[in-house]
Amino acid sequence: MKWVIVTGDSKGLGKEIVGKILSDTEFGVVGISRSNEESVKELLDKYPNRFKHISFDLEKVADIKELYIKQIRKIGPIYGLVNNSAYAYDDIVSNLNVENLERMYKVNVFSPMHLTKYAIRDMLLNKIEGSIVHISSVSAHTGYKGLSMYASTKGAMEAFSKNTAREWGARGIRSNCVVPGFMETSMSASLTNEQKDRIYKRTSMKKETDVESVANSVVFLLSEKARSITGTAIHVDNGTI
Repeated sequence: MKWVIVTGDSKGLGKEIVGKILSDTEFGVVGISRSNEESVKELLDKYPNRFKHISFDLEKVADIKELYIKQIRKIGPIYGLVNNSAYAYDDIVSNLNVENLERMYKVNVFSPMHLTKYAIRDMLLNKIEGSIVHISSVSAHTGYKGLSMYASTKGAMEAFSKNTAREWGARGIRSNCVVPGFMETSMSASLTNEQKDRIYKRTSMKKETDVESVANSVVFLLSEKARSITGTAIHVDNGTI
């Protein structure tokens, strides 16, 4: 069986992506998040042979090598990686807090880069033409007050993805980004209805982005149907223009 790693598997978009992969493909999924197995018990019960959950804090960048060697590698050959986990530190630049900024970069940039490193090594070892998908954000493409620092992490991953695609395309390894608009997830739970309404009015469709639509786009990029797509960013944001 070929396996797809999905970070942030326990809630929101990550859980939706895992469910879509398991229901729509034959891949197995290795889910990674800080949450314990109880948070994904439904998926473990439904797909006992195709879903594995690993409790791990992605802020611990230096431990990712050990995570791969001692746990991920033993599960099976890696076909795909979905870097979905994110930590949102929202504030205006004049209030920048270095500790929070460093934590956000560890979770949103450094750990995804390290996981990409080991996923590619695994693909090369097993001669697999695989697919890597990074979850970006519409905030990297249009301005929102208080999101400049968060947006910078997503912009970094989009640049990383494009260059990764150029580096490894000749070996059949693809790298793309999905750029969601604002969704009704735990990351947007702190926004008031008035704030959400102002954000949604900036979209062509005047409403929140559908989580399932984003997950479907991820599954498409993982699949053979997208075999000629690499180095790009697909916007799923209700037309935020």
